[in-house]
Amino acid sequence: MYAIVEIAGQQFKVSKDQKVYVHRLASEEGTKVSFDKVLLLDYNGNVTLGAPAVEGASVEAKVLQHLKGDKVIVFKKKRRKGYKKKNGHRQSFTQILIEGISATGAKKKATKKADVEVAEVTEEVKPKAKTTKKPKTEE
Repeated sequence: MYAIVEIAGQQFKVSKDQKVYVHRLASEEGTKVSFDKVLLLDYNGNVTLGAPAVEGASVEAKVLQHLKGDKVIVFKKKRRKGYKKKNGHRQSFTQILIEGISATGAKKKATKKADVEVAEVTEEVKPKAKTTKKPKTEE
């Protein structure tokens, strides 16, 4: 069983007992969090799509730790101008452990295609009349 869930503005494919690094969450270490924006569920080959999210489905997780990612060097230079700037950045992450995926009330079938009637065009397009240009005569 796996789910595609939106956490902190990003989509992740998660399954039970999986560790995931997400953007920094405002929760304390050791607390449990729940994510309700489940976009897709797969339960033994039975796929349930949300429109946009699956109703009643949620993903339970536990915050393991807060940490920083590797340093990324940002170097800017303009040639022949003497301009050089060196900057560094370390992204803040939160490591979470997926404890379970609950799919209560998630047996919603995919939406059927609505009957769409296409109105036929009754106007006939007439070709434009050709105009012949008379050559200019020099007077």
